[in-house]
Amino acid sequence: MKQSILQIHPGDNVWVALQNIPAGTAVSNGAQTVTAIRDIAAKHKIVAGSIPKDAPIIMYGVLVGLANEDLPAGELITTRNIRHASGQFSVSGERHAEWTPPDTSPWKNRTFMGYPRKDGRVGTGNYWVIIPLVFCENRNVQLLHEMLVKELGYREPSPYESMLQQLLRDFRQDHSAATATLTLPTRTFPNIDGIKLLTHTMGCGGTKDDARTLCGLLAGYITHPNVAGATVLSLGCQNAQISILKEEIEKRSPGFDRTVIYLEQQQVGSEKELMTQALQQTFEGLTQANNWQRQPAPLSKLCIGMECGGSDGFSGISANPAVGKVADILVALGGSVILSEFPELCGVEQELSDRCVTTDMAARYVQLMRDYASRAEAVGSGFDSNPSAGNIRDGLITDAIKSAGAAKKGGSSPVTDVIDYPGWVQRSGLALLCTPGSDVESTTAEVGAGANIVLFTTGLGTPTGNPVTPVVKLSTNTILARKMHDIIDLDTGTIINGEETIDEVAARIMEMVIDTASGNYQTKAQVLGQDDFIPWKRGVSL
Repeated sequence: MKQSILQIHPGDNVWVALQNIPAGTAVSNGAQTVTAIRDIAAKHKIVAGSIPKDAPIIMYGVLVGLANEDLPAGELITTRNIRHASGQFSVSGERHAEWTPPDTSPWKNRTFMGYPRKDGRVGTGNYWVIIPLVFCENRNVQLLHEMLVKELGYREPSPYESMLQQLLRDFRQDHSAATATLTLPTRTFPNIDGIKLLTHTMGCGGTKDDARTLCGLLAGYITHPNVAGATVLSLGCQNAQISILKEEIEKRSPGFDRTVIYLEQQQVGSEKELMTQALQQTFEGLTQANNWQRQPAPLSKLCIGMECGGSDGFSGISANPAVGKVADILVALGGSVILSEFPELCGVEQELSDRCVTTDMAARYVQLMRDYASRAEAVGSGFDSNPSAGNIRDGLITDAIKSAGAAKKGGSSPVTDVIDYPGWVQRSGLALLCTPGSDVESTTAEVGAGANIVLFTTGLGTPTGNPVTPVVKLSTNTILARKMHDIIDLDTGTIINGEETIDEVAARIMEMVIDTASGNYQTKAQVLGQDDFIPWKRGVSL
């Protein structure tokens, strides 16, 4: 019989409903039994024992809220009867960086087929990127991209095109063409996985810090191991200058040797001359980039970004701990892992601070969290505003509940680096990267920091992808995996159903990571052409 509730941590005073629990149903956790006072929907939380008004609500062993009223055993927790609260945190003099690595024997001698770069990193793809340094150039880069994608064979067929063709045939009553099919050109450059566009709305009009931050993020993409070369178009008068971008590239990869084409419209002259030079030089760059070929690489060359979006009440007990197990395996193999979304680490700051390998690193993390929270409060908000309507509807009542489950994506290894946006990974192990909770902005930042694979967990279903890094989408529940099968790559709901353990699901994820990194598996986001790119703007517009 399927288990109806789960107590995540021995100290928790609320349980998670694993299935719908009708009012009047008795549920038990070992020796303790309570009766549901009202209907409890799956993913939501039931009070395990009476909780007085203003007393703490504990989940995952940490403070996640306070009771707004006396809560009897069997009550459903809601936004009405509890409020957000999280524990205090500080920089402890003690380090808790010791851990027990998982068994890596199944993966120790495994490799993936990647693109080795001269800086020692290995790409899981081989892309050419076209980048505007300022939004004024968006039209020109879009035009360049459209021409190259169409003529070089990178235009992917859409199922909606054949649908439209059928509608047109029906309208014209031209049934003789009913068997016509869309034909696509063969790729001119078979070793180039795609030509990608990184349009944005920044580069001028904001602060000088915003301009340099944008250049840092773009430099992260240009030097990314998945990128073979880039074409950069600049207007010329904006804050984000080519010289700043070159400085940021040199910081990340001294003596950078891949092809980058820089063209400035106000210096070149007419649009026709700009586009002519861009097309000619980019084509030449593509012919050189096509010489890269996949070669075997150890799994230690993987850098995985851990991301979530559209989370639900099962995220923290299925998909997130499963990818957390993958994180631990990869760290034990010498690889790199990125945990971001700082607003969704609210309430677990002390644990993560204590896991930092040095006191200075812990102090940096604590300061970044406090500064971020202060900026949110300065504009009349706060981390308590983080849960979305969908999060709340599916059982994530407070930010601390959401955060305690979200942090599971980072596994249990020591924190070896703390990075502010738009920084980059420079050492192996688990890195904390300061980003917003917004999944696209955070994924954009993780890739800019060097993630060559992203594991993205979702309970509600989000189509997020990235232009240059494969985003593997993992559902927290089987219902979602079946309903939105066109965006979900792997179902971890088997953990909730009792069909698999976290370790078994983690092993399946590892296999998918290797296949994806080798180019043998196209993620659903890649198939759909879901190339989301949104830089994080921290400053104000001027």
